[in-house]
Amino acid sequence: MSVDWVSIAVLSTAVLGLVNIIDSHLISKRMPSLSAFLLPAGFLILFFALVLSYLFPLPESVGSQPMIVAVVSGLLRAGSLVILLYVLKTEEVSRAIPVFHTFPVFVAIMALPLLGETLGYLQWLAIVIVVAGAVLLSVKWGRDGSTSWPGRTFLFLLAASLLMAGANIASKYALGYVSFWNMYWISALCMSAVFMLISLRRHVFRELATMGRRGSALGLLAFNELLVLIGVLLMFWAMENGPVSLVSTIAGGRPLFVLIYAVTLSRFLPRFLVWQYGREALALRIIATTLIVAGIAVIYLT
Repeated sequence: MSVDWVSIAVLSTAVLGLVNIIDSHLISKRMPSLSAFLLPAGFLILFFALVLSYLFPLPESVGSQPMIVAVVSGLLRAGSLVILLYVLKTEEVSRAIPVFHTFPVFVAIMALPLLGETLGYLQWLAIVIVVAGAVLLSVKWGRDGSTSWPGRTFLFLLAASLLMAGANIASKYALGYVSFWNMYWISALCMSAVFMLISLRRHVFRELATMGRRGSALGLLAFNELLVLIGVLLMFWAMENGPVSLVSTIAGGRPLFVLIYAVTLSRFLPRFLVWQYGREALALRIIATTLIVAGIAVIYLT
């Protein structure tokens, strides 16, 4: 019986879109610092990783090379997410996520030398469209109608996107030797190690001890990390059974879910997110997000 990896990838994308929304809320509104977010998240991820490593041990036949690649994938993924979370501290989630999710384009480019895949003229044109959408989405609208371009933030997000592309290609290779359960806990161990390396400081414990509404914030963070567990497991499951390029393409549609969630929350819970109001700004987001998703889709549909 074949696995419906397309539906699994779409479900993963929807779940991780909600994760991005909650991440943005916690980092920009509830947690005293990024390190204060990373420390409890790191402990939760470590707990999940240890439980799953016990339940799903590595196959006896796995060699050292796939393990090294799996660890590299986990470290690249961790680095990518740390950069994204840093940006979400001050940047609107509906603007940051689409730029970050240009990584399927980089997957396509990396696949040329690594996987022997080729791109046609329409696919290269699609890459230009995606980059144009990312640039358009990074434009900030002022109250007086003026615009500005956050160049540094844009470069951070592109760097995170490149790291995520490398992580996905490495994960696809490793999934030829280990299960998606194994791939999750290996990545989670790497993620936990990076998070703790950054945040395991005395002053971070003091920040957590003195923060207001600590119980509700940490409860929401625990719920969010459970969603991360579900979303990433689904992503690796889809990647194990389908082409990494197409799974990455579907993941590139996450900005649509983020935009839907953000618009809905801005209407019913306007203080939940950092959100720029105005019809012009919303129209810009819709156009730019559509360009990114359409461009990514063209790369593989052609």
